[in-house]
Amino acid sequence: MKYLWGVDLGGTKIECIVIEAESGEILIRKRIDTEADKGYKHIISQIGLLINIVKEETGVTPTAIGFSTPGTLDPGLQTMKNCNTVCMNGQPMKKDLEELLKIRIEMANDANCFALAEATMGAAKDLDAEVVFGVIMGTGVGGGVVVNGKVIGGKHGIGGEWGHIVLDVDGEACYCGKSGCNEKVFAGPALERYYEGLSGQKLRLKEIYQRHLDHTDPHATATIDHLMTSFARAISSIINVLDPDVIVLGGGVSNIDLLYTEGVKQIENYIFNNRKVETVFLKPLLGDSAGVFGAAELVRN
Repeated sequence: MKYLWGVDLGGTKIECIVIEAESGEILIRKRIDTEADKGYKHIISQIGLLINIVKEETGVTPTAIGFSTPGTLDPGLQTMKNCNTVCMNGQPMKKDLEELLKIRIEMANDANCFALAEATMGAAKDLDAEVVFGVIMGTGVGGGVVVNGKVIGGKHGIGGEWGHIVLDVDGEACYCGKSGCNEKVFAGPALERYYEGLSGQKLRLKEIYQRHLDHTDPHATATIDHLMTSFARAISSIINVLDPDVIVLGGGVSNIDLLYTEGVKQIENYIFNNRKVETVFLKPLLGDSAGVFGAAELVRN
């Protein structure tokens, strides 16, 4: 395969990339609006429009395209689930795209594509890592597992979905039907609600963190301490099960530098390895590009 084609399907934008497979040179990156408010069939037509534009501008015709999606293709039903672009749920998107584009389609959710991109092109590229776990901690919490350069989607298509492991059985109700999921404990909005519950004041996480660093607000410090402990408990379960060589942290919460020092230090309290943590924790290198790069990498596997 001379060129790798990837599409990152977001709620507001659809981005397509074409990469020279051997050199990694980017031939083109192109975006158009998703216009998701017009419904599922319109999203499919927008994808077709974008692919045609890229074909015309590059003179290259794809033989396969990888898609990063805001949800998961159910392996049994072959329909989409868990999509925050809700009109996609229950739809046979892979089948519809194959019929529209007449080529092989590979799909993975955005967290899996993030993990794959950082494992093969980004932060863990040169570390000879057999197992890489990619973490998303932002508005929500998610993750992806990559083993020997391949995404492990799992029997149900939910491989790596650590955001909905219950951390606090008495915690806040989650849309998934459980309570106290990781996402409801230490995603950005959850931390902001935690701080508000302590202080009676609404602040963005960035400001809460700065107040902690400035030693000016005990409620901010309590919130960041809560994050460190919760993160350590949650990620230790991943280490105890998968024992990854590398964990790459992404999403807005991952910009808190203390996660890579104090957060990792606290894992010693929960890991089944005589309090010794050798897992390498890294910041991502690809930023917002991880989704589309990971999508392109899907067709190489």
